[in-house]
Amino acid sequence: MDIKGKVHEVSPVMNVTDTFKKREVVIEYAENPQYPEYIKFEALQDKVNLFDNLKVGDQVEVFFNLRGRPWTDRNGKTAYFNTLVVWRINVLSGQQPAGAPEYVPPMDISSAPGDDDLPF
Repeated sequence: MDIKGKVHEVSPVMNVTDTFKKREVVIEYAENPQYPEYIKFEALQDKVNLFDNLKVGDQVEVFFNLRGRPWTDRNGKTAYFNTLVVWRINVLSGQQPAGAPEYVPPMDISSAPGDDDLPF
């Protein structure tokens, strides 16, 4: 799955245990600009460095997996939790590190003008 939005917040790396770390990023998703949504994603283990070069305000494309799990409390009541786990993130516009390739949207060549002047 993927969405495009604007970086609203980037958390520091959280060492949950000695062997498990995670990091969160909040993306402002404005399908309807009048009522933007603020969606929290997380990166786990070696993927936490995906957020190193993100800046608040960057336009990004986030690729993620949707995960869900049940949790039962001591009274026997079950609750369900969803997690959006990032596996890739592309900066579309904003401050990019030096040497990073700039995002270029795909071009539709099927309707390019003058496409009949090929030499063969």
